[in-house]
Amino acid sequence: MKLGKVEFCHFLQILALFLCLSGMNQAEISSSRSKHYFQSGRTRTKRSWVWNQFFVLEEYMGTDPLYVGKLHSDVDKGDGSIKYILSGEGASSIFIIDENTGDIHATKRLDREEQAYYTLRAQALDRLTNKPVEPESEFVIKIQDINDNEPKFLDGPYTAGVPEMSPVGTSVVQVTATDADDPTYGNSARVVYSILQGQPYFSVEPKTGVIKTALPNMDREAKDQYLLVIQAKDMVGQNGGLSGTTSVTVTLTDVNDNPPRFPRRSYQYNVPESLPVASVVARIKAADADVGPNAEMEYKIVDGDGLGVFKISVDKDTQEGIITIQKELDFEAKTSYTLRIEAANMHVDPRFLSLGPFSDMTTVKIIVEDVDEPPVFTSRLYSMVVSEAAKVGTIIGTVAAHDPDASNSPVRYSIDRNTDLERYFNIDANSGVITTAKSLDRETNAVHNITVLAMESQNPAQIGRGYVAITILDINDNAPEFAMEYETTVCENAQPGQVIQKISAIDKDDPPNGHQFYFSLTAEAANNHNFTLQDNKDNTATVLTRRNGFRRQEQSVFYLPIFIVDSGSPSLSSTNTLTIRVCDCDADGIAQTCNAEAYILPAGLSTGALIAILACVLTLLVLVLLIVTMRRRKKEPLIFDEERDIRENIVRYDDEGGGEEDTEAFDMAALRNLNIIRDTKARRDVTPEIQFLSRPTFKSIPDNVIFREFIWERLKEADVDPCAPPYDSLQTYAFEGNGSVAESLSSLDSISSNSDQNYDYLSDWGPRFKRLADMYGTGPDCLYS
Repeated sequence: MKLGKVEFCHFLQILALFLCLSGMNQAEISSSRSKHYFQSGRTRTKRSWVWNQFFVLEEYMGTDPLYVGKLHSDVDKGDGSIKYILSGEGASSIFIIDENTGDIHATKRLDREEQAYYTLRAQALDRLTNKPVEPESEFVIKIQDINDNEPKFLDGPYTAGVPEMSPVGTSVVQVTATDADDPTYGNSARVVYSILQGQPYFSVEPKTGVIKTALPNMDREAKDQYLLVIQAKDMVGQNGGLSGTTSVTVTLTDVNDNPPRFPRRSYQYNVPESLPVASVVARIKAADADVGPNAEMEYKIVDGDGLGVFKISVDKDTQEGIITIQKELDFEAKTSYTLRIEAANMHVDPRFLSLGPFSDMTTVKIIVEDVDEPPVFTSRLYSMVVSEAAKVGTIIGTVAAHDPDASNSPVRYSIDRNTDLERYFNIDANSGVITTAKSLDRETNAVHNITVLAMESQNPAQIGRGYVAITILDINDNAPEFAMEYETTVCENAQPGQVIQKISAIDKDDPPNGHQFYFSLTAEAANNHNFTLQDNKDNTATVLTRRNGFRRQEQSVFYLPIFIVDSGSPSLSSTNTLTIRVCDCDADGIAQTCNAEAYILPAGLSTGALIAILACVLTLLVLVLLIVTMRRRKKEPLIFDEERDIRENIVRYDDEGGGEEDTEAFDMAALRNLNIIRDTKARRDVTPEIQFLSRPTFKSIPDNVIFREFIWERLKEADVDPCAPPYDSLQTYAFEGNGSVAESLSSLDSISSNSDQNYDYLSDWGPRFKRLADMYGTGPDCLYS
């Protein structure tokens, strides 16, 4: 009958176990040498133990302890007097021994991959005396391997690359599988490799695991990546062996096996003639299926009528050919250009030259479109000259511009006034003739740079610009003058013929041959006895003294008029006055003082005395300033606040009071007692015109006089009182007098009274009391009786 893979594997395991058990000896003990051993009063020979290895099959799955082997000593007579003891690796935990029989059993499942063997020690003891009857002996229990581990690819999954178009048998990568089983026993660890996925493109060597190409001319452009599945199987690949798999990703790397090709044989582009130089006209690209450096290419114009007008370069990122303009386009001059362009690979692989030339050609036609262009001047810069003596309206020059378009529209000219703010020039709008509009001055502006505008008559938006540089020619219109303001001095002890000043001149004009100045004294100064002038013939002159000694007290300043003539045509001249001061000099001729006022002071007054006088004057000035400052501080008002002005405040009193009995509104005692003498307080901010040192007493004075005097005093006191309210405040006084001679005027009181008081005198008090006189009077006009 046929056995399956699993049944066959189990059969092999049982067979191996049987052979192992049958081949082992039961712990035979051989005596190699003897020595005297004393026990129980007699002498015996002690034998050494020599043990063979014990073998135990790994991965035992039974329920009972696995029998390993048996220990036996020739001293053991089978009567139970000998006891066996086991020690070492795994003793008592993994391996146990029957102390009576010496049988060894394994109590746990063993794994060779965890530990391949165990080293133990055995000893036979006398059960009664517990003394060894044999010397301790060491033996090994080796774990017998079974095929329980499949091969594993520890480095997987793998990635690898191989150039496309590689020949058959080109190595790609090597894969390696490891098996944890015992390689020295059986075929459990002998692995063979096979390919499960990836045929027919790749193959693998069974023993080495090297993957190789199996088909020629694999094209990356058709397929650039492959996924392989590799199997490793132990037991030399026989049935019942264990297997493991891994994946290998193989990428075809690019080679330059594709030449560049233009998608089209010809291209056409329209370009406006106004396109600036260096602008991009077009982008073209040759198709190349390769990538990276193998797709890099270069473009060049090999033929055509636009070789000098256009150029082509490559874009490193996109590998496009970029066509740009090198010269300005002109529709009126040429309407189209034809270019023959070649694209070629930069890196060519000689192995693939048979596939064809690695370059391609195409034709590019460029059509120039007409654009309405602004007028163009015949020259970018016009240079003109004019004399600064030119009259207004003088013609300086002419500019010319034309419309470059086919329509050739008329052109009108104007000056950009931003470049001619002073409006020195005009231009004829039709002819372009430039004339002067103002008098010119070379010394103010020697060169005028103006911009001339030319615009089409039909389209004023089209404006061309021309530039004109007008140089002003010089004429001799500026007289010479001193080069600087000279500080000339002469010593009092000067000798005749002594040089006191060297002068030079300048001229704003710019003669072609340079300046030449002539110096002389004016006619009125030519015969003076003090100074003379010598022309040095080098545009300088020297001033010299003519007499011996000068005195400041007689004349401290001399004025010397000097006549200067230039060499222009016609020549111009000017008279410049040189101021010469007489000074007191030291022995070296250095001026010390040039002031003539020093001689006005008394002769006996020394420098120290002058300093003392000045110090006294300064002291007096300081004292005066201190006095004025103190007086001003005394006059400062005390009621003013520096941070606020209170003169606009109004103090108002609206309390009408309760009559004479009301003493809360104001002090009635003060109103009645007018004889109280008060101290007059001087007001700091007002100088009083009248000051009251004492207040007069009032006796037997009518009430209206008292009241008037009282108000007057209060007014004067307020003027000089520093604590009084501001100037524009309002004070109200309602003093009614000291008393009434009529006593009470109450009508209620009059009715209740039976007095025969005569009130006719009320008529004498004036119109205000007429009503009362009519009511209470006894005259003929009385209303009541």
